[in-house]
Amino acid sequence: MLKKIMLLVVQGLLAVVPITLTVYALYWLVTTVELALTPIIPAQWYFPGMGLVTGIVLLFFAGLLVNAYVVKVLLHWGERVFERIPLVKTFYGAIQDAVNLINVGKQQKMQSVVSVQISDSIDLIGFVTNAEGGKTLFNDAQKIGVYIPLSYQIGGYTLYIDKAKVTSLDIDVETAMRIALTGGSQSKNENGFKKQKPPQ
Repeated sequence: MLKKIMLLVVQGLLAVVPITLTVYALYWLVTTVELALTPIIPAQWYFPGMGLVTGIVLLFFAGLLVNAYVVKVLLHWGERVFERIPLVKTFYGAIQDAVNLINVGKQQKMQSVVSVQISDSIDLIGFVTNAEGGKTLFNDAQKIGVYIPLSYQIGGYTLYIDKAKVTSLDIDVETAMRIALTGGSQSKNENGFKKQKPPQ
């Protein structure tokens, strides 16, 4: 009887934790934005949620600005300045790479989902990040750059591996990243995936 109760408790915990953490993360994000932007809003105009609305409006205009030629030039100049400052360039580069990695609009950063053959019986899920990296770094056109994420944490390895050891998978990047980051755990409605021919 006790064993069954504990099993039900664990099942309840597994069901509640993902929802609770997601709701908390959204609550934290909303309240942080609200508290940060409230001081710049005139008191007579303020209403609950005004800070969040202001943040969305500011991001909208920021999106418009970054597409303007002059702003693009200024941003490029700012990036060059950051890239020349010791320590700052490392920190800035790491953040920029992380943002580019999850930015679905930058297809060149993650060209395809692949299976990397480590041994005859072991394959890892990876993402092709640089199809020309091996040619540039090792003078070997057969090697390509593949990012291998680590489960349950932010980080991973960038491997330069022979194309023959890499097989494209018929799966979207978001699903593959979720599988890799959760150690292979999949939701009930998760579709399977199949191997395709190696990347060209």
